[in-house]
Amino acid sequence: MLLWFFGTAIVSVWFVFRDPRFDYRLLCVGAILPDVIDIWFGGARAFHSLAASISALLLVVVASAGRKSWRKRVLAVPIGMMLHLVFDGAFSNTRVFWWPIGGLHFRDDPLPSVARGWLDIPFELLGLVLLVWVWRTFGLRSRARRHDLLRSGHLQPVDR
Repeated sequence: MLLWFFGTAIVSVWFVFRDPRFDYRLLCVGAILPDVIDIWFGGARAFHSLAASISALLLVVVASAGRKSWRKRVLAVPIGMMLHLVFDGAFSNTRVFWWPIGGLHFRDDPLPSVARGWLDIPFELLGLVLLVWVWRTFGLRSRARRHDLLRSGHLQPVDR
């Protein structure tokens, strides 16, 4: 699942922050990072836990001490990771979500996005609808706006 995570993350962050200088590229990286990493380990593991997202947030805050502009840009990754947990429903598997509080060992739990099976199709379609909204709202039909998004990660709504 990609469209679901990209669409929900971008729309959520836009409606919460309304910051045209936010780096939506790094947000999208963070929004799929838990699945990309945990798939290597065979299922829902540490990156589907709250501990991983909080650790990433702490790492960014500590590593960016004194570098405010770098911090603002890179904070998009842990924000995306946290949104992944929300929109993946990772909290429904409390043993993984609260790891390591419930123990250090993992069971053979599948990734939540894989465990849903066919239910992922409506989620992907809804993600596509959200991305179409993003395309129209931010005028991404324009080559210059798409280039700016790819170069800087910024989205600016079109004046209507």
